[in-house]
Parts: sequence; structure tokens; C-alpha cells
Amino acid sequence: MITGDLSGRWFPSRESDADYFCVIGSPIGHSKSPLIHAAFAAQTGRELVYERVEVLPGQLAAAVTEFRGIGGRGMNVTVPLKQEAFALAERRMERAEEAGAANTLWFDENGAVVADNTDGSGLMRDLEFNQGIALVGKRVLLIGAGGAARAVVPALAAAAPAALVITNRTGHKATAIATAFAQRAAMGALPWGSNSAEP
Repeated sequence: MITGDLSGRWFPSRESDADYFCVIGSPIGHSKSPLIHAAFAAQTGRELVYERVEVLPGQLAAAVTEFRGIGGRGMNVTVPLKQEAFALAERRMERAEEAGAANTLWFDENGAVVADNTDGSGLMRDLEFNQGIALVGKRVLLIGAGGAARAVVPALAAAAPAALVITNRTGHKATAIATAFAQRAAMGALPWGSNSAEP
């Protein structure tokens, strides 16, 4: 793991011509992303370097500038930087706009920072393809109402569940998301710890 220090150096000079990617966040030492991407590279025969990099809130803009300067291709973004990444982006894909947060940043042909959010599509792929679970006509309970929850609600709603219910320790956050996406599906919010089956 590479840790950014007060001098602003997050990324060492590159000694390889391999495409360079990373995952950023704080804390980041627990991330399995380098193992996952190494397996992907081995399966596809692609030469790449993928590292964990500790970036604290408020440091993202400087870290992205340095990353772009050394020829970095793209980065995954995790807590607590997803909303900061969204705000930093010069272009935003529709999924990021809906979520108000980004978990992926890369650079377009002009060097502009582009943001996307793959949380929803990743969750649905896991549910449908890996777990064999179809949500059509089912009642779905989503626990939590943070940035990741807001990112996955559009994908869950598109799966045509009978109802999509959100519960969160801070109840007004669950209600806010249910209200924001009420046109997408039968949405509701449950008080935290409720035993009721209906919102």
C-alpha cells in the first residue's frame, strides 16, 4: 500500500510501461481490489499495475492531478471520497449523476476527469448472474441510506420489484431516497428496527 504524505507524494515514479490503475480511499489497507484486478489481468493477458493508495478527505484533487501526471489510466474510489470524486469530475456519466457520487474516475482524450458509478450495476450482476436471484415481483429491503444506497436504488428499481423498502438508523435519509426515486418503483421507508412488513 502507498500512503500519501504531507509533501503530496502519493504515487512513485513509474518504472513499468504497464497501464497503471489504483483504488483510493481511507482506510484502504483492507481492499481486495489489487487481488481481483491481478486475477483479471492474468485471465485476459493484460499487463497492468493496480495498487491501493491512501488518500484522505480534502486531498483528492491533488492526488488525481499527480496520478494523471504520471500517466495513470483510472482509479476506483471508495469511502469516504465518493462524493468528493463526483464534485471533482469535469464530466459525469448518468449513473454518477443519479447517485450524486462516483466510484470510478478516469481521463478522456482531452485529459478531463470523467466520473461514473458502477455500484448499482455491480450489485445487480452479482444478484442476477452470480447468485441467480431475480427481483421481479419480489419485496426488497435495502438496509442503509448512504451514498452506496442511493447509487444502487435506480438499478434495483429497474429490476421491477413489487416493492423496494429502505431502512436506516437515520430515518429521514431513508425517506429522502424513497421520495427521490418514487417514480421508479413502489418505494417506501421503514423506521429502524421496525418489525412491520409494510412501510
